[in-house]
Amino acid sequence: MFTASPTKYVNRRDFACAAVIALSSAAIALVPSATIKIAAIATLAAAALLYAICLRPNRWLAIFFFADLLLPPVASSLGGSGIHAAAGAALLGLFAGALQLGEWDWRSPPLAASIAAFSFSLAASVGFALVYSGPAIAAGSAIRIGLLWISFYIFLYAARGPRSRRDQPERFAAFLFTLALAASAFACLDFYFHFPAPAGFSDQYVWLSEGVFRRAQGLFYDASTLGNFCVFFLTYALIAICEWPRSPSIPRIGMILPGAALILSYSRASLVSFAVAAAAYAVLRGVRIGRAALAILTAAAVSALAIHFFFPSFAGNYWTRFFASIEYFAERPDSILSGRLTNWSKLLAFIAAHPWIALFGIGYKTLPYTSYLGDPLVADNTYLSLLVETGVAGLGSFLFLLAGILKFSFRAARVSFLGRWTFCFWCGQAVQMLSGDLLTYWRVLPLYFWILGAALRQAEDAS
Repeated sequence: MFTASPTKYVNRRDFACAAVIALSSAAIALVPSATIKIAAIATLAAAALLYAICLRPNRWLAIFFFADLLLPPVASSLGGSGIHAAAGAALLGLFAGALQLGEWDWRSPPLAASIAAFSFSLAASVGFALVYSGPAIAAGSAIRIGLLWISFYIFLYAARGPRSRRDQPERFAAFLFTLALAASAFACLDFYFHFPAPAGFSDQYVWLSEGVFRRAQGLFYDASTLGNFCVFFLTYALIAICEWPRSPSIPRIGMILPGAALILSYSRASLVSFAVAAAAYAVLRGVRIGRAALAILTAAAVSALAIHFFFPSFAGNYWTRFFASIEYFAERPDSILSGRLTNWSKLLAFIAAHPWIALFGIGYKTLPYTSYLGDPLVADNTYLSLLVETGVAGLGSFLFLLAGILKFSFRAARVSFLGRWTFCFWCGQAVQMLSGDLLTYWRVLPLYFWILGAALRQAEDAS
């Protein structure tokens, strides 16, 4: 860590800032036009505000996550899901990191090697996307890699970036939970009132007697993304309730709103993910199952009653589908899994017929768009998707990264609330990746990697 040099760095930075302000003020005073003066003053004020935001490590993160979770995408011809302000806010993070370059901890963080290896395999796959699918799809692949790298940068920022004594990860996590409650409330209202979608959305519907309804997606593109997002904060709420009063306090609706949004998302895989996360926590802490079960059952009952009151036909359809999935899984597994087995069989058959594809892949995130395999396919399996799109190197480096996440977060779980949260959630995440391509959820992945980086940093400080 830097000791004396950051002080000198800050003094020089402040001196340069004061000099810029003085020179700019003198130049503005000499300008004859009042319009130009007003525009120059507004520009200078905006630059000063930007500078002030970037001087505090968590300020830009607060802006980024607010935009990421509570702002809708904007329709654009660049893509069906539109463009989002969070990508622009990530550029603010790069500026903040460069502005405080002297205050970084330059030791190699945990997971650095596995993140670098996985990133290299993704970047290398763009060349194969160009060969097999053409420049347009290859450009889309490169953009999706860039969006995934936002999460990796936020991890590095949380694990090794600048920080101050006033920055408390638990307080920031509580701020994120507040944003999550707002996003969950909007998702519930959006399902009930069916607000017009601001940009493209995934074609996921529920057929009821009253008509056809879009599954709850909230401000995200996909209902499964909302379900995965709800599981993350339900895990937070569960651990906070079980460890009260030593853990952060949460409002009484802390599990009800995310629980209701999870049900309305219609995502069965997310329910399984939460069950795995809760089981991991029970094993990890030897927690009194009574308190955990009471918290889960109470939240589930209140959420279910609320949905039954406002939308009884959906509640009946949901529980019928849920229990039918259990009862008829052995008889009709492909139907229960929404055709996933058919798509998996096609991908495995393609690899068997073209074994060299398994070495290098056809390009990251090209399966839903390319015609190289005949028809575009959605793998709905992170591991199989990586094998086909990035080859053995991509899948192997990701498994190495996932193993490292579980290993280091397990160590962090011994010393901090954030460590237990991230370990339990990633246990569920590893299971849910079997039925969904979770790396496409670029809007929520930064949350998961920020908590991971903050938890690993706490564990290092404690040791």
